Amino acid sequence: MYKKIKILFLVAYYLFLIAPAWAQDLHFSQFFNTPLTTNPANTGFIPNADYRLGAHYRNQWSAVMTVPYKTVSVFVDAQLLRDKLKNGWLGLGAVLLNDQAGSGSLTSTKIYGSLAYHHMLGLSSLLSAGFNVGYAAKRINQSKLKFPDQFDGKFFDNNLPTIVSLNTNNVSYPDIHAGMNYAYFPDENVYINAGYSIQHVNRPKESFFNDNTTSGQIPMRHTGFINAILKLNDRGIVNPNAYFSTQAKTTELVLGINANYNLSELGEKQLIAGIYYRLSDAVVPMLGVELNNMRFVFSYDVTLSALSKYNNYRGATEFSIIKKGFYPDHADRKSMCPEF
Repeated sequence: MYKKIKILFLVAYYLFLIAPAWAQDLHFSQFFNTPLTTNPANTGFIPNADYRLGAHYRNQWSAVMTVPYKTVSVFVDAQLLRDKLKNGWLGLGAVLLNDQAGSGSLTSTKIYGSLAYHHMLGLSSLLSAGFNVGYAAKRINQSKLKFPDQFDGKFFDNNLPTIVSLNTNNVSYPDIHAGMNYAYFPDENVYINAGYSIQHVNRPKESFFNDNTTSGQIPMRHTGFINAILKLNDRGIVNPNAYFSTQAKTTELVLGINANYNLSELGEKQLIAGIYYRLSDAVVPMLGVELNNMRFVFSYDVTLSALSKYNNYRGATEFSIIKKGFYPDHADRKSMCPEF
């Protein structure tokens, strides 16, 4: 019990004293299954389909929090004007994010519209640029919060006075992201792409405190990734990738690999397995299946940081569903990446 109280104290201190000064963004371990939030240039960047739609769920810190962090993402994107533009096409999409954080009922809702342009550079490479514009809203229930000065040495007591006073329970702001991608696919067995994006280009302010300073202004987040899809034979395709993100003084580096194993003649049934490592934080094994262009993937964060002493290595669970497809008149379009 004391260990849980101690970690709750640390989390409360971080969330309600540090977080108003700058806001750290949400993140997913399965970054490759949340394309529009990873980089807006991914909008319509679908090498083996014309459209896709997906949903993502993350549950974090359930081992140490009475009310765990829960994040839901839903997105859709599609290729447009592929038959109209000579050497490229447009990508159009939208993404909805909802996050509920802890017993203070800190709720975040964000919705973005995304637009990207993809231009062929010869027959084996592609350059993309895109942006998304959205609206974010957050609210909090201050009556459910427990602050460090309400800790009596054993428990948090809401009846004790606190020096913390919020000026508002609701904040909202416009938000803009931008990014670029490059893909290289010299033959049907090799596909490599890399991207770079900047979130919060407009530096919006997010604070429950009313002041005229830059306190609460969200710092820009810089994200880069590199990805490869390599076909080994008619049964196996491997997908090594790396992801790096930095915001203010916080960094995240994820390295790993997943593989698809063909269970049928034409690849309509596939087994998916992989493992990832988030530097100084967690190992993330994953397992999934793909059935008729619908992919189901489950992953689990095994905590390796100092937090493991309190959560017994139980970090976060994630589950994603992605459906891809072709327009009726594009059913025979050749894929730009390896496939079965």
